[in-house]
Amino acid sequence: MASGQHYFVGVDVGTASVRAALVTHEGRVKNLVEEPIHIWEPHADQYVQSSEDIWAMCCSAVRKVTMGVKKDQVRGIGFDATCSLVVLDQNFQPVAVNEDGICDRNVVMWMDHRAAEQAARITATGHAALKRVGGVMSPEMQPPKLLWLKENLMESCWKDAAHFFDLPDFLSWKATGSLSRSLCTLVCKWTYSPPDGWDDTFWTTIGLADLLEENYFKIGSIASCPGVPVGAGLTQEAAADLGLNPGVAVGTSLIDAHAGGLGVIGADVAGFRLPREGQPIASRMALICGTSSCHMAISRQALFVPGVWGPYQSAMVPGFWLNEGGQSATGKLIDHIVKSHPAHTAVQERAEKSGEGLYSFLNHHLETMATDPTLPDLLTSNLHVWPDFHGNRSPLADPALKGMVVGLSLGQTADDLALLYLATLQALALGTRHILQAMREAGHDITTLFLCGGLSKNRLFVWTHANATGLPVVLPAEREAVLVGAAMLGACASGHYGSIQEAMEKMGRAGTVVEPRRELARFYGQKFRVFLRLCDHQREYVRLMQEENPPASPQNPTLSGTL
Repeated sequence: MASGQHYFVGVDVGTASVRAALVTHEGRVKNLVEEPIHIWEPHADQYVQSSEDIWAMCCSAVRKVTMGVKKDQVRGIGFDATCSLVVLDQNFQPVAVNEDGICDRNVVMWMDHRAAEQAARITATGHAALKRVGGVMSPEMQPPKLLWLKENLMESCWKDAAHFFDLPDFLSWKATGSLSRSLCTLVCKWTYSPPDGWDDTFWTTIGLADLLEENYFKIGSIASCPGVPVGAGLTQEAAADLGLNPGVAVGTSLIDAHAGGLGVIGADVAGFRLPREGQPIASRMALICGTSSCHMAISRQALFVPGVWGPYQSAMVPGFWLNEGGQSATGKLIDHIVKSHPAHTAVQERAEKSGEGLYSFLNHHLETMATDPTLPDLLTSNLHVWPDFHGNRSPLADPALKGMVVGLSLGQTADDLALLYLATLQALALGTRHILQAMREAGHDITTLFLCGGLSKNRLFVWTHANATGLPVVLPAEREAVLVGAAMLGACASGHYGSIQEAMEKMGRAGTVVEPRRELARFYGQKFRVFLRLCDHQREYVRLMQEENPPASPQNPTLSGTL
């Protein structure tokens, strides 16, 4: 490492791991470390973690990633994390969030859907605050989770809880001791609305009026834009834990997907032939794809999109309104589909023997199955997937929707697994097309996709998104764009860059562009029509099963007599 070089550390707390990167002021990742974190599933649709475990892994990752670097070379640090709910008592100790009473397990994860019924009740109030979340409250947001804790764990959790943090804000507090919150977390997941702040009537209406006490002390009353310095920087204790100097600048944190948005959406595309090159930000959508996916689009004016979160003012890029679409299960869905197939074990063994990863092997296998190796897309003309196995986040905002597969056979071969895998990738890409359609109808003019996150490393996933949406896909020069986005926060907080926009321009760099195959436009137009019909059919089946006393018919007789 160059002795005169200054560095910034980005820390990304994802669903299953903590990652830390050492990043230069040009946005180049010099070192990367990953540490696993624990997930517990105490009941169906419940996922919990430990804030102590998460912080310990953050510290381990930062210490490792900065080895060989002089402490005074690290000028700033930024955190991003999943939008999970952390609960602490008045002494800042963990409070259990389940009936088991295990205090260390004090984090309700973003994908925890225990509060689906509470979310539906909040939606039913029709409160004006819901307009900023697409008209529907998601169980992945914090108000329904808080209401669930109050209604189900009054004695063991709610009475002892003195601090509720979004996970990114918990990390900022651990690093600095400051109770200030990120505008990103409060606006996107808690219904905070600048410049007015909290809406007393919302919390009173949904049954959480007790949160108004002491000027919303339990959930925060001070909010800062991303990248603004938090407190006086690292405390003595946090610096010792992280292996850095006290006082190192800490930037106001972001939700993980929003850090990815920063890392890609402002990248310089000079030299790439892209539409609307003169309007590089407002015509772009950042797609951050990992365990789940988030679709970020920004605009100068507030645009309300039914079923899509936002518009959120200055939640990601100061001065711009943010709309956020998403899919609740993407990488998790692909893993589920592939690993639950009867051919998985045999295919995994073949992949290992070939020296390839499982998904790289499947990608190559599909090319051998296709008449034209460059067009494996056409193999799924009679196989279709509806991908909402964990509910629909947007644009339908219906957590009750489930997954569907049409066209299965009895086949259990590698070919059958590869086709189902491909159909799943296509379904996810068509889900992105569905979100794009809703955003365009509301006024967005999106002409380019910018992808980052784990799934952006899967070339077939990237190609399928280009082909299914008909849009060019830009991949960043640094594939770890989420970590670059987190490092931008530290760079701004340190004063190295005067604004988030400047950091985006200087640290975000475009890498390659994948153009859509125009000859596939008709095929994906047909697939998209099927895609939409699958949802219509699912809802029709639900209605049919909910009819009271359906009449018996010769094709569906009532069971009677002796078998």
